[in-house]
Amino acid sequence: MTALLEQLGRAPTERLVILVCDGLGASNASNLGTYAALRHGVATSAGLQVPCPWARGAAAHYQGDDVGVALTANAEFDTYRWGPITRAPSLLDGDGGFPRTPHDLGEHADIDELRRECRAQFERAVLWGYDPTHLSSHLDALCLRPELFDVYLELAVELALPISLPDPDVDVGFPARKLAAQEGVLVADRVVAGPRGRPSRAIVETAIHHLEPGVTEIHVRPAHDTPELQAITAGWTAMVSDAHLATDDWAFRAALERSGAELVGYRILREAQRAGRLG
Repeated sequence: MTALLEQLGRAPTERLVILVCDGLGASNASNLGTYAALRHGVATSAGLQVPCPWARGAAAHYQGDDVGVALTANAEFDTYRWGPITRAPSLLDGDGGFPRTPHDLGEHADIDELRRECRAQFERAVLWGYDPTHLSSHLDALCLRPELFDVYLELAVELALPISLPDPDVDVGFPARKLAAQEGVLVADRVVAGPRGRPSRAIVETAIHHLEPGVTEIHVRPAHDTPELQAITAGWTAMVSDAHLATDDWAFRAALERSGAELVGYRILREAQRAGRLG
């Protein structure tokens, strides 16, 4: 039995799946795709990227969905840019946006500025009316260096929120999961995420077919097919494919049912974490 199943009060053989939509707020196309997947499909959670151009638009359509804050300190697209809401100099690249890669972020970020930025992103989400269920890190950027992870974990402890981490099979170079567990911060047992710019179908279907007991976090990046999306990224077809998978694909729904998995959101992890802290 996994420790997380025990903390959730579940049986040792249960299979729970959190199907997370990445990219909420990144574009109007992503907002449309994410909310459709949450409300009409099989998605159960999402991560809001507060600094992105369409984050405020996403907040205007929030209906109490299971949404966390995807702490964002990178802007990966060449011609579609966003930057820190705190105007932090060390979090800017040469053209006025966040660094494009996690490596560049780690090389140049001032930790105090990063801490203020992450806190400001969370506080803005709450100001907009969100009730965040968890924290995640865009591009896993805060999970790849110990000094950045300290900021991530510190905020999770303060807010009593679970976090998203890379799969245990991914070597990040330090014991991130152990450090989270020592602080009472809950993390999914395993994480499934396909390469960016490619459809998630194959890797997600394989994961569902081989689902093990415990909590499995599966990531997709749904978006509607619009001229806006096509102008943002050459990987737009993969995002449209993910939207179909999470919203309209009845064969995928049938596979989920055959697996015996229960679809859950991050809210149950948040409740268990907070109950454990009070206990």
